[in-house]
Amino acid sequence: MTNNTKIALVTGASRGLGKNTALALAKKGVDVIVTYRSSEAEASRVVSEIAEIGGKAAALQLDASSTKPFDEFAAQVKQTLQEKWQTEQFDFLVNNAGIGIHKPFAETTEDDFDQLMNIQFKGVFFLTQKLLPLLKDGGRIVNLSSGLARFTLPGYSAYASMKGAIEVLTRYMAKELGHRQIAVNVVAPGAIETDFAGGAVRDNPEINNFLASQTALGRVGLPDDIGGAITALLSEDNRWVNAQRIEVSGGQSI
Repeated sequence: MTNNTKIALVTGASRGLGKNTALALAKKGVDVIVTYRSSEAEASRVVSEIAEIGGKAAALQLDASSTKPFDEFAAQVKQTLQEKWQTEQFDFLVNNAGIGIHKPFAETTEDDFDQLMNIQFKGVFFLTQKLLPLLKDGGRIVNLSSGLARFTLPGYSAYASMKGAIEVLTRYMAKELGHRQIAVNVVAPGAIETDFAGGAVRDNPEINNFLASQTALGRVGLPDDIGGAITALLSEDNRWVNAQRIEVSGGQSI
């Protein structure tokens, strides 16, 4: 391994946008640590696909809904970096892990709210904090938001509120980590065909057609649209982009 090989840690990368991002990074020569919550088999397949591309990868289990395992997880990351890459630190952190709860504001329960808060906001806040010693000076962080933090679709009040919080947090991270030359940005996907929120955008033609009609480029997004954008943002050409919200939605609800 040459010393200039970059390593990314992508949370929630056993499927969906996280998987797509991990593979897109691998195609650009970036090695990847992927995390998964429950499906070790899916995560192993991602590792195998990255190996087929010619990259190195490792999969670690992480439940981002509780901060309790974060110390142990950080120790596992450190050990994995030493064993697999003979290094102490990684370059890029992509905070992708998340869930979707679609419920009207009036029907959203406190449990729904807490579950979203723990995974989408609190988890990102404290996991990033724990991983800071393992992130290289001059490294990068990409947080995931949503187009729903800008435009509104009924049923996403709690989810979108957490994403709004992530967007504010991103600017604070950029400000406070600037002395370490760490750039922090937020990517906000629009509607995407994945199994997110039960696969509604992908599997329901009515929803798909409606969202396509609200998008300037005339279709909903595909995972490749997002993984490629995140990978481009992490490229050296974008090193001076910092504290920005980059919406990747094809011009949805403009």
